[in-house]
Amino acid sequence: MSKLTHIDDQGRARMVDVSDKPATTREAVAGGFVRMSAETLALAVSGSGRKGDVRAVAELAGVMAAKKTSDLIPLCHPLALSKVEVSVEPAEGGLSVSARVKTTGPTGVEMEALTAASIACLTIYDMIKAAERGVRIEGIHLTEKIGGKSGHYRA
Repeated sequence: MSKLTHIDDQGRARMVDVSDKPATTREAVAGGFVRMSAETLALAVSGSGRKGDVRAVAELAGVMAAKKTSDLIPLCHPLALSKVEVSVEPAEGGLSVSARVKTTGPTGVEMEALTAASIACLTIYDMIKAAERGVRIEGIHLTEKIGGKSGHYRA
């Protein structure tokens, strides 16, 4: 069984020491889905909502969230991100969110990608909740990780 890296031998939470790890290119992709009715989806993609363009605002919120991940998740390292790309696209039954984050450093960007996808989904919910309270956020997950000691992972 593998050991949890954020827990020390005494069971206390700790930030992992990455000072001896080499800086390598690392990339992660995460996704999520916001399920809604066809009527709400049409409103969301129209770009004419009362709060603005749902997709554009959610994409920007995701980028901003990735940059703030270490402020939100207590044991995450602050990272210099070289790329954050968030995409919100219409799909059957709702809006599909994808977040791609890249850096060169001693630790990965999975948490930044997951945070970006999560906040983009929450932003969509916030912007359309007046039209439909039953909207559901589903399936936030890591879809791909590239680089680092553990190598390439694809869900």
